[in-house]
Amino acid sequence: MDGFKKRLSESVQLRLSVTLSLAILLVALLASVFAFVSAFEETHEQQDDTLRQVALLFDRQQMSLQYPHPGTAIKGDDEESRVIIQYLGDGQHATGTTDEALPLPFPTTLADGLSTVTVAGEAFRVLVHTTTQGKRIAVAQEQDARDKDARESAWRSLLPFLILFPVLLLVVGDLVRKLFRPIGVLAAEIDGRAEQALHPIDEHHLPTEVRPFVVAINRLLARVEQSMDSQRRFVADAAHELRSPMTALALQADRLAATAMSAATRERFLPLSRGIERSRALIDQLLSLATAQSAAQRPQSSLSVHEVYRQVLEDLLPLAERKQIDIGVVSLQDVQVLFNPMDLFTLVKNLVDNAIRYTPPGGCIDLSVAEVSGAVQLLVKDSGPGISEEEQARVFDPFYRSLGTDEAGSGLGLSIVKAIADRTGARVALAFSDEGAQRGLCVTVWLPAHRPSPGTD
Repeated sequence: MDGFKKRLSESVQLRLSVTLSLAILLVALLASVFAFVSAFEETHEQQDDTLRQVALLFDRQQMSLQYPHPGTAIKGDDEESRVIIQYLGDGQHATGTTDEALPLPFPTTLADGLSTVTVAGEAFRVLVHTTTQGKRIAVAQEQDARDKDARESAWRSLLPFLILFPVLLLVVGDLVRKLFRPIGVLAAEIDGRAEQALHPIDEHHLPTEVRPFVVAINRLLARVEQSMDSQRRFVADAAHELRSPMTALALQADRLAATAMSAATRERFLPLSRGIERSRALIDQLLSLATAQSAAQRPQSSLSVHEVYRQVLEDLLPLAERKQIDIGVVSLQDVQVLFNPMDLFTLVKNLVDNAIRYTPPGGCIDLSVAEVSGAVQLLVKDSGPGISEEEQARVFDPFYRSLGTDEAGSGLGLSIVKAIADRTGARVALAFSDEGAQRGLCVTVWLPAHRPSPGTD
């Protein structure tokens, strides 16, 4: 019961359904009582009218009376519902003490018209009528039989209410659900949006009562988008401003490295040089992340995945050769995709750079592409330590780096990949290259396939 009260207080739909159901129930009860009483009284009026018609028929056809002998039975005669006709004056000559023998001892002083008389403990509805010949007759019927027929007629009048009431409840419940369905559709639409999808919600197809709430959400989305743009611009501007002094420091370090210095000085100089190089890489990654998170539309074109792989390997092959890593493309067939060239190059380069950094010397990295079920599947597999299932969701966070690795890095590579995937509608998944040994990282990226139009090269 407490759970229902809680749901009732929290759910507008349930509260509206319960309120309408109670209102319908109350109206149905009042209408049923009114219909029952009206039908009951109307049946009694019809029964009284029947007594009048019998009296008029007797008078119009100038019938004569002959009382049946005691014990006489007629087929189909029902004692409870029979209509009795007798001369009113014969009541004083009645010899029976029950209502079975005629004539019945009705009082001879009854006035013309309808009245209820009790005879031998039994109530009778009696109509007294004076004929054109001056004789007074009594037309009577047992009151219990009249009440029984009236009740049956009244109950039959309630059948439409008993049938229509549950049907009406079902109709109201279905109508309320349909009225609230646009809100559920709206909630599902908002919940299914990507993180970067901050465009306004279309409120024109929504009910007027919900529209102000949607307008408020659109204003909030606009403020959030503005705040995120400001944050991205700050990161991009800060990284851009830092790039010039870091480039100058790197040039000075290169010049200093070319000069003669003692072994102790060079030993101290090398960490400084590596720190400057890491800072330059971090600044470049920050710029790439800001660009990847930007909501600006980028032109798309048909790209060869193998060509993108070739460009990435040309840039990163020296890094792989220093670690003696066997790296290459293992798929023979090329696939065309419709994508922004810089986005696809940045995405693949960060995946390959991440694989080279975390693959031990003498390891192996395989790149492949295939078209599967109408989508393009990019795979980058390495023979490194891999990423545990517990960390696979966190490695996409900016600056997060797996514990227990000595490899220097910014922790932004996979964040850039995830930002590009979210903005372009691609999908990224992580798994082990060797599921049995739980080692190696296999990154799978699904891109929409691009089929060239007929007649194009």
